[in-house]
Amino acid sequence: MFTFLSLDRYMGVARHRSARLAPCRRENMTFHLNRRRFLQTTAAGAGLLAAPAIISSKALASSGELNFIGWAGYPTLAEKVFPAFEAATGIKVNFKEVPDHETMYAEAKIAQETGALDLIETTIDRWGSYNANGLLQAWDESKVALDAYLPGLADGAAGEMSRLDGALMIVPSVWGTEALVASEADAKLATPPSLGDLFSADNAAVLRPHSTLAAMGRWLEAQGKLPRPWRDGYVDMAAMTELWDIALAEAIKVKGNVVQWWSGENEAVAGFQANGATIGLCWDSTGFNVRNDGFKYIAPVEGAFAWNQGFSLLKAAKNADAAAELAKFVATPQPSADWATAFKANPVAKGAPDLMDAEIAAFYKGTFDDTALKSLWWWPEQTAEFVAKRSEYADKYKAA
Repeated sequence: MFTFLSLDRYMGVARHRSARLAPCRRENMTFHLNRRRFLQTTAAGAGLLAAPAIISSKALASSGELNFIGWAGYPTLAEKVFPAFEAATGIKVNFKEVPDHETMYAEAKIAQETGALDLIETTIDRWGSYNANGLLQAWDESKVALDAYLPGLADGAAGEMSRLDGALMIVPSVWGTEALVASEADAKLATPPSLGDLFSADNAAVLRPHSTLAAMGRWLEAQGKLPRPWRDGYVDMAAMTELWDIALAEAIKVKGNVVQWWSGENEAVAGFQANGATIGLCWDSTGFNVRNDGFKYIAPVEGAFAWNQGFSLLKAAKNADAAAELAKFVATPQPSADWATAFKANPVAKGAPDLMDAEIAAFYKGTFDDTALKSLWWWPEQTAEFVAKRSEYADKYKAA
């Protein structure tokens, strides 16, 4: 059985009070997982699977195409998932790959004027910054399949984070983690491994700037070296400045071990395979892709970062019904498993965990025991103002 974690058990409840999506505080929460009970729920859910997506006549009567922008470095989508979707629906996906949120936002902004894009695959903590700039529209819930998702993905805390004043703004596609990728032969790790290992002069590191600053902040917090909880910085901009000033100063002091920055999957993999990195803070897909090169994917004692990804509909979309068909397609078991396989991550549809590639399932099981699952640290919601300020800190870190 593929190890799947219920988001509802780990994400703090967040409520949307404005288009800027100011997140609420979620410190001092203890999370619990009963894996056996959840797997039993998943197995039971397999008997209640949504029927195959019914293709609306309106979708087929549109252009017959879908203009979609998503993440670079996952060829299985274009090689397997999109052809299967076209065979099932007659809708052709015109897919444009981007490496990071900044590029995705820029493309979405241009599309607002041209109408050249219909759909983006963003994350649950970031759709608010797109929406705050007038780029998104709400989903028509009658055209998607909310009852097809595993518990905790479209309901509960994640469901609340997916809505603005009751309107559905994002539907799930996949979820995963960001943790340590370390050379089994050469990385020098603490016992147990820690986010602090990223800053050791004994380890050559490949890092994403903003994630690394967050890792520094969480590491300092774990040592009792911050004046307030790290999550406060996601709630209040004055607290953000106070905390990120500290994290930046400490990260700059130990920057000498960085051999490469990454912003997308291909850069992260190259850091290990071509540029001599022995440790990194990277996505689970990176850990999977370099697993045969002597690297292991490790959850730090402070907890792996965790993310939740999904589809958002652009306000200027010309093919909204086709976009809904893709979202509904990925909410069925085999397409959901294939989508998660492409990202080497976790599927979202009922029945999909049982269809995951056995090697990927074993990869996750080797990293996330019950203790590691209970320690997951979900990225909080990040407003447009927060993201802009965070980018300033990342630039200062790289330039120092």
